[in-house]
Parts: sequence; C-alpha cells; structure tokens
Amino acid sequence: MISIKRFTFTLLAALPLVFSSVAIKAQDIVDTAVSSGQFTTLVAAVQAAGLVDVLKGEGPFTVFAPTDEAFAALPEGTVENLLKPENLDQLIAILTYHVVPGKIMSVDIAGKTAEVATVQGSNISVDATNGVKVDNATVVTADIETDNGVIHVIDQVVLPN
Repeated sequence: MISIKRFTFTLLAALPLVFSSVAIKAQDIVDTAVSSGQFTTLVAAVQAAGLVDVLKGEGPFTVFAPTDEAFAALPEGTVENLLKPENLDQLIAILTYHVVPGKIMSVDIAGKTAEVATVQGSNISVDATNGVKVDNATVVTADIETDNGVIHVIDQVVLPN
C-alpha cells in the first residue's frame, strides 16, 4: 500500500525539476523569419544587403515581409539582379521600404488608412478598411510578434516610388 502523504511529497519534490527547464528566449525579426521557412529569399536578401544586425537590433520595427512566392512572382531574373554587389543600394532601398519604425499591430490600424514613413524614407500606403493592403500587397498573416517588433506577411514585394 502506498502512503498518500509520501506520494504527495515525492510528486511535489519532482515538480521543480519539471519546471526548471531552460527558458525560451523570444526570437527577433530575423530569427523568426528564418524559423518560419517561408522567407528564405527575404532572409537571403537581408543578408546580402548587410541588414541582419539592424533587424536583430533593439527596434521596435514593423516589417511587411514578402513570402518566397511573392519574390518568385517578380519578373524572371529580378531577384538575382538585385543580389549583385553593384545593385546593393537598390536592394537596400527595396528592403528598407518594407520596414516601418515602431511596432504597429493590426488593431492599431483597423478601419483606417494612412501614409506611413518607412525606414527607406518614402511613405507606404496602408489601407485597413477592408482587410489590410500595403501599397498593392495584401497582408495575408498579421501580428507575428517578435522580441523587437512585429511581422506582417504580404503576398507581393512592394517597391518604393
């Protein structure tokens, strides 16, 4: 026969071991994009542009992140051309056009339209009156929170004017 008091003590003594596992560190924007598996082209472009450290920085940032399918929909050769060293400035301009300083969640813009300043320097149009559009792209997944901002997944690469 098992003593209930003894069993309870043994169980309670074991609990701290169960809950003393290593705490999971929240991921930054870059690590979140890498782990999702749907942004390999975006991550490669961010690396080629030398923007990894910026997007791993304190932030906060709002990133409108085109999927691999969005990059694949660009005219043939566009991505390869942008990744060439001689096109670094253009690549940086395009990538930073997808980034807004601050953390903007979908609830912050619901029902509104706005011209929002990007890190690139131009304004990007955001229309959240019927779903969410960013320039001509549609936000397909919103509010992926990271420890230094938020990612909104878009279905097209948006280009500065």
